[in-house]
Amino acid sequence: MKLENEAILDELIMCPTCHTLHKEVPLSDGSKACCSACHCVLYRYDSKLLDHGLALSLTAFVMFLLANFFPLVQIEILGHEQFITISKTFLSLFEHGFYLVSLLCAVLIFLFPLTIIFLYISLFTLLKLKRGEQLTKKILVLLSHLLPWSMSDIFLISILVALVKLIGYAQIQMGIAFYTLILFVLIDIYITKNIQLSEIWMLRKRIFFPKEESLCQP
Repeated sequence: MKLENEAILDELIMCPTCHTLHKEVPLSDGSKACCSACHCVLYRYDSKLLDHGLALSLTAFVMFLLANFFPLVQIEILGHEQFITISKTFLSLFEHGFYLVSLLCAVLIFLFPLTIIFLYISLFTLLKLKRGEQLTKKILVLLSHLLPWSMSDIFLISILVALVKLIGYAQIQMGIAFYTLILFVLIDIYITKNIQLSEIWMLRKRIFFPKEESLCQP
């Protein structure tokens, strides 16, 4: 079924919890709009969203590099020491014949998180420079598909479980990558949970279509 006026859809917001439709209304700085049915937060207005998003994305990128290219933990068993890195874990799985598991881990734990952070940096940089109207749209669509597949937090939990099981059999020392991985996961969770894509869509609309935005003002 085709709507007579599809442009009106751009003014509607769907609640992510109960799927109730609401009409987008302008907000003052620091305020938020909630669902009338379940009171879930629909979107916020933060005048510093662009700067905060770019700063967090760059910080997450640095933490990601440190977490992947420095020793994660040092394990000593019967006098034998071994340094473990994330990349070495993928190679070890591959060498022992777990080809599919190694590939999935590399994609979900390394490739997807790196791609998502790079897309965020590119997106906020383009919006900061007020460039790439169509490119920012494509990035936002791509992010909506990739975000559910980032498994860095699951990987961190699995590491903690494995270390708990090894405490009674080996001496374990945490490396710099372990702490930077924790910081990366925390920043990643903050970005994905607190900076909703709908808010970035609205930010993009305010930057590239200021005239349309002014017409929506009461």
